[in-house]
Amino acid sequence: MAWKGIVGKSFTPESFETYCEALTWSAWRPKFIALHNTGVPSLAQRPQGFTPTHIANLEAYYRDNQKWSAGPHLFVDDKQIWVFTPLTVSGVHSPSWNSIALGVEMLGDYDKDPFDSGRGAAVRDNAVAAMASLSAVLGLDPNSMKLHREDPATTHACPGKNVKKLEVIQRVQDKIVQEAGEHSLAEHHP
Repeated sequence: MAWKGIVGKSFTPESFETYCEALTWSAWRPKFIALHNTGVPSLAQRPQGFTPTHIANLEAYYRDNQKWSAGPHLFVDDKQIWVFTPLTVSGVHSPSWNSIALGVEMLGDYDKDPFDSGRGAAVRDNAVAAMASLSAVLGLDPNSMKLHREDPATTHACPGKNVKKLEVIQRVQDKIVQEAGEHSLAEHHP
């Protein structure tokens, strides 16, 4: 299968929302978001988060070593949100869900790394912001989000035991409400 290419650009949560609002999903439209963690590399292995070189290396890995048609849609670290596979095409990230879900990879090993403090919490917050933007733009119910380990064709516990699904969903819902309130306030009070 032909390689779908990558976007290879990083965004802040705010600029990511603007980026998503400008996209059109016509050929492919995801039904939900699948949440992953990298495991390797861990937070310690990427002290500065992902760099353009890391993203280029991931592209070579998925395309040339794995011989996949694509990779996950997003790589999220404690500093930014990287768009990898274009958000408007299916990616490769979870055996049962590649054709129906957006794949969001969080930097870290959340069987060991804390998800509620330090860099892990910053990764979590950026991932929540990305998922809130995608949910709002695509009209996805945050409750539809799945953890990779829920895929019946998956054998590992991704995104790690420290990632609690209901807590993530609640954070995404809260972020959507917060963003909607900020937008309505900004529209009425320039």
